[in-house]
Amino acid sequence: MDEPSAPVAIRLSPSASNTRPSKRIHTDVSLKRWAALTHYIDDGELSIDNNRVENLIRPIALGRKNWLFAGPLRAGQRTATIMSLLHTARLNGRDRYQYLKDVPEGLPTQPDSRLRELLPYCWSPDSTA
Repeated sequence: MDEPSAPVAIRLSPSASNTRPSKRIHTDVSLKRWAALTHYIDDGELSIDNNRVENLIRPIALGRKNWLFAGPLRAGQRTATIMSLLHTARLNGRDRYQYLKDVPEGLPTQPDSRLRELLPYCWSPDSTA
């Protein structure tokens, strides 16, 4: 049991329902999920918050808001394709700037049979040379 959190959880537990009426609605919602809310106390591997996940999805959430202004439908589709390629490059450990610079330069001279080599998971900086 997590020592600093346990006393607070006990004080807030369903058995200690001494909340004011104005806060009772929020408390009632929390109490329905009490087991899930306090699971981190019993399992030391769990984090009390989800900041890591929120930080990972922040660019997507911000982008979603900004992409509303991409222009016509085709512009939005092109933006989505480029962003998908860049995120795939990032997930595959590629330098996104180098990828974005290198692939359009090599695309016109790349034979159709070798276009797969330009995908982020196959690409290497010297593959378009």
